[in-house]
This record gives sequence, structure tokens and C-alpha cells, in this order.
Amino acid sequence: EGNQNNATAGAGGAWCQGLNIPNELFLTLGLVSLVENLLVVAAILKNRNLHSPMYYFICCLAVSDMLVSISNLTETLFLLLLEHGVLVVRPTISIVSSLSFLGVIAVDRYITIFYALRYHSIMTLQRAVVTMASVWLASTVSSTVFITYYRSNAILLCLIGFFLFMLVLMLVLYIHMFALARHHLRSISSQQKQPTVYRSSSLKGAVTLTILLGVFFICWGPFFFHLILIVTCPTNPFCTCFFSYFNLFLILIICNSVVDPLIYAFRSRELWRTLRELVLCSW
Repeated sequence: EGNQNNATAGAGGAWCQGLNIPNELFLTLGLVSLVENLLVVAAILKNRNLHSPMYYFICCLAVSDMLVSISNLTETLFLLLLEHGVLVVRPTISIVSSLSFLGVIAVDRYITIFYALRYHSIMTLQRAVVTMASVWLASTVSSTVFITYYRSNAILLCLIGFFLFMLVLMLVLYIHMFALARHHLRSISSQQKQPTVYRSSSLKGAVTLTILLGVFFICWGPFFFHLILIVTCPTNPFCTCFFSYFNLFLILIICNSVVDPLIYAFRSRELWRTLRELVLCSW
């Protein structure tokens, strides 16, 4: 019986050792993500057909992903992330901005589908610019506060609360969007002669951003669960074991920055064509 207990303890100890992820993998993924997102930003700026509020918001989301990549490629930050296994201080601006722009994009798609005839009067370029500037300003201010008080559990709770609030907001928007989209589009078809291509592209855009949302929460979810455990059970043996896998959570976060540009490209023919032109020209 004693040997069995020792074996169980040994297995538990082995599980709690976490994963040994080489630094080269972090650097490689960071470089790939940086190049991909730079191409997305360049393509949106280059192609006038992509100069619309939705693509500007996607451009800002790509910049947020670039901040994650740049943070990963910074050696001093990388050492900070490994210390105590807590990631709170520096990447906060990318967390807040990414979540915020996902929310903004969700609202934009909601307006596109349910207020299609008035979309261009509601989401003007001026309002889009003000929205983008406000998000970046709020993200910068909040990151400054988090950097100053990052050891406080109250700050962690605010970050977790913001994550949960955005999750609920976007889920409600998307559920309502897809539950009523077809009915609403039929209503528009019977009353107005709006091009079917525009309506279908709006719904396609909503599907694309739903995929982005799902990938984001899959990749960032373990990190926020990590923060929840830091607040609720920092000394519990299970929580301590979970903390040992922090490097894996970092890899997932970086993978989100790598996958996002692929989703943009494969879901938008116009963006894919422009990206291909940029790559061919660079060669």
C-alpha cells in the first residue's frame, strides 16, 4: 500500500512538472505571427476596396496580435513572464485591445445585418476613427494602471471581469444575430431591392468573426483560468500544478496571433488576393 501511495505521489509530481517548451519555439511562432499580421495590415492599407470600418477594426485587431508577438520577442519581457509564472504586466494592452476590438467588430456586424439600409449612416468613417482611438486610449490607460498595481488581486479581478463581460456581450450579440438574421434579411428582401450579394457577404462576415471569437477564447481561456486560480487558490496543490503549465498557455496565446491572419485570408477573397500580390511582389 505504501508503495502504491508513493507511486501515485510520484505520478502526481511528474504531472506537476509542466512542459519543457524550448525558447526557439516561442521565437519562431512570434516571428511568424509578426510577419503575418504585418502583411494583413499592409494589405488593408494597400487595397482601397478594404477601406471600410470592418476592415479597419480587423486591422486594429491585427495590430493587437502584433503587440503579442513583439512582447514575445522581447527578451526582458520573456524573462518577466517566466518569473513566478504570472503574465499580467506588459501584455495587458494587447489583451484589453484585442477583447475590445472583438467586441467592436461584433457590434459592427450586428449593425450590418440588422440595420443594413442605414449602416453607412450609422457607422461612418468618422465614428469608426473615434471608436478606434477610444479603444486604444482606454487600453493604454488601463495597462498603465495594471502595470502600477499588478500585484493586487483587485486588478486581476478587474481583468477577469472584463473578459467575462466581453464574453457574455459577444455571445448575446452573435446568438441574436444568427437566430434572427435570416428572418430579417427576408424582411429586407420583401421591402427593399438590396443586392443579395451584400446581404450574404454581411452574414459571411459575421461567420468569420464568430470563428475569430471562438479561436480567441480557446487560446486565451486557459490564461484567464490561470488568473482566476491565482486569485482563488494560489496555494492549493491542484492550482500549483496548473500553474506549472503556464508556458503552454503562452504558446496558445501566440498561436492565436498566428491563426487570426489565416482566418482573415481564407474568409475574404479580396484580402486573400491582396495578400498574395504582396507576397509575390516581395519575392
